[in-house]
Amino acid sequence: MLRLILPLDAPEAALPPPGTPMVTLQGQTMGTYWALRLIQPAAPDPVALRMQVMAILDGVIQQMSNWEKDSLLTRYNQAEPGTWHDLPADMAQVIGCALDVAAASGGAYDPTIGPLVDLWGFGPAGPAAIPDAASIARTRESCGWQRLLLNRNEIRLYQPGGLHLDLSAIAKGFAVDKVAAAMTARGIRSFLVDIGGELRGWGIKPDATPWWVGLERACTLDGVMGGVETKVALHGLSIATSGDSRRFISQDGRRLSHTIDPRSGYPVPDRLAAVTVLHPECMLADVWATALGVLGPEQGMELATRQGLAALFLLRDGGGIVERFSPALAAMLDEDDV
Repeated sequence: MLRLILPLDAPEAALPPPGTPMVTLQGQTMGTYWALRLIQPAAPDPVALRMQVMAILDGVIQQMSNWEKDSLLTRYNQAEPGTWHDLPADMAQVIGCALDVAAASGGAYDPTIGPLVDLWGFGPAGPAAIPDAASIARTRESCGWQRLLLNRNEIRLYQPGGLHLDLSAIAKGFAVDKVAAAMTARGIRSFLVDIGGELRGWGIKPDATPWWVGLERACTLDGVMGGVETKVALHGLSIATSGDSRRFISQDGRRLSHTIDPRSGYPVPDRLAAVTVLHPECMLADVWATALGVLGPEQGMELATRQGLAALFLLRDGGGIVERFSPALAAMLDEDDV
């Protein structure tokens, strides 16, 4: 079975002339891959376009990566207590969005979770021993999004002391949006941006078909692929998924996700395999997928419903995968699949 998801009230899309070639560029960034596909009658010089994309991605890394020792984020994390730090507009936008989602999710997403991510071995230092309860409790004391003070008028960020930001759950989505905006500014009317599985698409192809993108499926704890194959017509939409299919550790037969619940300090339960969010902005799809994944299938679904988020929850149930659609996503299902 193949399920289709179609955008509601999709913006008008220009049909490229028949035979217009597709340009494909790709490379490495942020510990993963990036890819750009575009269709344009007067295609830009691939070398110049690649340089532009890499400059955008390198700029995001230089500002927001906690894996780079000389990034702006790393310097903030190491700054003296009681200091204010001027921010570039991009970083201020991302941190502002992070704080908004932290508040809306009751702290299920928290950009100050860096010390806990490191403690569990998912940060730059790499694998670590499973921490004990005392270490987790002690580390949680240095976290807390409520301590993160952003002056949005003066575009400055306060370091109260010991705050260690980790923007991994939002910066990649922002980078997708940034590349997409650059394509639009160039007058490119049909493109697909992909950074490590976070995607944003616009336009249609010469045969009048959209950019069809498959939603990520999930595995049972026995490694069996579950869920129905689902494709999205990615025009004016972004996709982001948070799950444990790629990064996890095992303990006593349990699968410990790299997604840490800031409220407890522990990885999210392995009952929830993945959450996928569709949104016009990839930054918001990215961060909301993490927040909903932390909240879990019940509270996460309630919040997705209140926020009007198009979300798919994949749950492990016995030997299979159960799918749950938020109302906003269910409304996008092709009528034959309802």
